[in-house]
Amino acid sequence: MDGPLNVVVVMMDDLAWGDLACHGNQVVRTPRLDGLRRESTRLTRYSSGPLCTPARASLMTGRYHQRTRAIDTFCGRSMLDPGEVTVGEMLRSAGYRTGGFGKWHLGDAYPMRACDLGFEETLMHRSGGIGSVGDHRENYWREGEAYFDPVLQRDGRPERRSGYCTDIFTDAAIDFITRHHQAPFFVYLATNAPHTPLEVPERWVSHYRGAGVNETHARLYGMVENIDWNVGRVLDHLAALGLAGRTLVLYTSDHGPCPSARDFTAPADRQQRFNAGLRGEKGSLYQGAVQVPCFWRWPGVVPAGVDIDRLASPIDVLPTLAAATGATAPLDRVIDGVDLLPLLTGAVAPADWPDRNIFMQWHRGDAPTRYRNYAVITQRYKLHRPEPGPGRRAEEVADELYDLTVDPGERDDLAAAHPDLVAALRAEYERWFDDVGATRPDNYAPPRIHVGSEAEDPTTLSRQDWRVDPSMADLGEVALWRTADLQATWEVWVEREGPYRVEVRLEPFSWAAPKLFTDVVFRADGRSWRTPWAPMCTLFVLPEVELAAGPATVEAWAEGPSGRQAALYVDIGRAPAGAPVVGKP
Repeated sequence: MDGPLNVVVVMMDDLAWGDLACHGNQVVRTPRLDGLRRESTRLTRYSSGPLCTPARASLMTGRYHQRTRAIDTFCGRSMLDPGEVTVGEMLRSAGYRTGGFGKWHLGDAYPMRACDLGFEETLMHRSGGIGSVGDHRENYWREGEAYFDPVLQRDGRPERRSGYCTDIFTDAAIDFITRHHQAPFFVYLATNAPHTPLEVPERWVSHYRGAGVNETHARLYGMVENIDWNVGRVLDHLAALGLAGRTLVLYTSDHGPCPSARDFTAPADRQQRFNAGLRGEKGSLYQGAVQVPCFWRWPGVVPAGVDIDRLASPIDVLPTLAAATGATAPLDRVIDGVDLLPLLTGAVAPADWPDRNIFMQWHRGDAPTRYRNYAVITQRYKLHRPEPGPGRRAEEVADELYDLTVDPGERDDLAAAHPDLVAALRAEYERWFDDVGATRPDNYAPPRIHVGSEAEDPTTLSRQDWRVDPSMADLGEVALWRTADLQATWEVWVEREGPYRVEVRLEPFSWAAPKLFTDVVFRADGRSWRTPWAPMCTLFVLPEVELAAGPATVEAWAEGPSGRQAALYVDIGRAPAGAPVVGKP
């Protein structure tokens, strides 16, 4: 290899194992990804997920997401502890130029943004998706078209870009490679596609409609084909610059298919999109939800066209990249992942690779609950206790055991036939659960968003990170975001004492009722500031709010005859004080 190794990690959002033609899908067209698979070593037992933030936290840190505070996708639980060391920080310390493009979903505000945690250049959307309530407000108010011409965060500052989101992120990655091709670089290209909403240029959809595919899947597969084209552009650019031979490319996804990306008009047996017979969807721990593509291409070092069936997980990415690049993985903390390089290169045969267990758990809420939606995956077996469902406790649901070597679709539950194995694996899980939960004294407390920092001014608080009664989390993201009459707060850290300008943005209301509210209120640790509510307005400004330095709990709402309406966004900044203002949308 002539020169230092470059690294490109491409991570999809909600792309399932069966969304690629090379995995048996007879509808979708993915020639470039099929070609990348042929040129790669494939980890066929790679288990990611089970949701967006957990998978990304594990990939970035080499640690189970339960150690990182980033344990869920909203309610302040999708923020990575700023004390974690990311792949970006590790490689930047080793002399790499680092760029992140697309979806972060590990914190929208300082000090948890990608630009705060090792990425010197970023172009990313906020929150879990473009157009979601935590994203930039202009995207949120453009429902149905937010994937086009979106407002993105360029190095933490809003910037409108023209075009389609996946094309924009790929353009930025290619530009970064062009400018830094003479130095070792790390590119993290994490598309928000094919995540819902299924917005995609018509040029990618028409073929599937013409082939008789229903509208939902025509749009879905159009998004996948657009991804295929964009990944091809990156590979072609590496080749044109003569970098293909010294660039490690990892292609993967965060988890399997989203339940909302179904065709609900079709018969029940045709609602689920093709996933090669695997069971389960995003949020569950069945293989259909966690088994995703994992292709490693490094010409001349990692063999092409090889399948490896040894267990792997996102926690393995950081230690493997450390070994491949010569970077130093963090030495002051537990790294749960293992270096896969000997396995990928063939230095160690799969048959000689040590057995291991992979642990998984996820559910809504402020902290994991013992036994609730957990799994232990061994090289042969999988012990899984699924989500208990409404009105049931985790203890009331039975463990399930599957032999994945002969039953990858998880149809034949063997738990009753192997009680000793179930007990042994459950004990392994219990040890793991206790260990990750003891990572720090307040392990499951969410990080605090900083306000008053020179790194970000103003700081935008959104419903993505508001804190509510933990029992409300089971409503799910969209339902909770739209339940605006509840009491919701944000946990912040005020870096400097003094006056702050607070802008409270409310959702548009029905203008037919002239007296919906009387006041707009901002509260910080028991002290309140008010400004009169006015019809036809969504922006209300309180220019001189005195905040003390240190931890604070803040909230903002409109109140009046119609009850209470929580704020949609709150901007807190140290802008110069002025006269009270009531603004327009």
